This record gives sequence, C-alpha cells and structure tokens, in this order.
Amino acid sequence: NHAMKMGVTIKSPETVFLSEDTKFGKNVVINPYVVIGKKTKIGNNVEILPFTHIENSILESNVSVGPFSRIRPGTVLSKGSRVGNFVEVKKSKIGKNSKINHLSYVGDAKIGKNVNIGAGTITCNYDGKKKNKTKISDGAFIGSNTSLVAPIKIGKKAVVGAGSALTKNVKNKSL
Repeated sequence: NHAMKMGVTIKSPETVFLSEDTKFGKNVVINPYVVIGKKTKIGNNVEILPFTHIENSILESNVSVGPFSRIRPGTVLSKGSRVGNFVEVKKSKIGKNSKINHLSYVGDAKIGKNVNIGAGTITCNYDGKKKNKTKISDGAFIGSNTSLVAPIKIGKKAVVGAGSALTKNVKNKSL
C-alpha cells in the first residue's frame, strides 16, 4: 500500500512481495508475481514483468526486466538496459542500452554500453575454486548459445558467432 501511495503501479498487489527498504523512482510498473528483496533501488520509468525476483540490486531509469528474470545481489542495470525472459544476472553491471533478451546467465561480468547478448549465452565464471570476471566492451555482439569462459575480455564492437565457446580474449572490431 505504501508503494502504491507513492505512485508505483502494482497491477496485482496480492501477488507482489516488496521489501520495506525498496526505493522507487517515478512511473514504475510492477506486474503480477514479482518479488523484490532487500537493498533494491529502482529508478524512473522502469517496468518489471511477471515472475521476476530482484534483490540487492540497482535498476536505473528506463529499464525493463522480465518476465521470469532473476536479478541477484550486486547487479546494476544501467539506463535503458533490458533483461528479458529466463535471464539470471549476478554481481554484474549491464551497461547503458545493452540487452540480454532471453535464456542467459551473466555472472561476475561488466557489460559495456550498446551490447547485445544472444539467447543461451552464459558467462562461465566459476572454475571450482574462485569466481572469474568477464568483460564485454561497448558495442559488442554476442551470438546465441555462446559460452564465455572467464577470465575473458571481448573487445569493442567485436562480433562473437553463435555457438562459440571462447577461452581467449577477442580483439576490438574482430569476428
């Protein structure tokens, strides 16, 4: 009730669970069956689609999340970014206007601006002992069904072909 009084549109409030410390911007729309855990900040003009779980994360302005997304602790979704259906993001920064539209896992990563992550892409961040980082630079295009074995860096405006399994860095503007 408090969130709705502040102007948040909650389409089916009886199905939505919010943490009392959630901070909301203006023009936020929350669809049915959403859970927002502690330490979450949501900017202006954000839509959270059904069956999405968010905790300890920042969603900047003009972000869209879901349906069926999981945004785990330590995630920042920058202005204009999009995380779609069946996507999990953990401890990562998704850059301005970048998109991960479907069926992907991005963990321990830094994604630049205007990056496209194709369906079925995963960052293979755990080697059995420690978490490793993935860096995808501005304007890169990651084809569907790609495995990025961290630590790895994908250069600016690089194109990674669908079905790739990469263990080495990719240079700027290369295929």
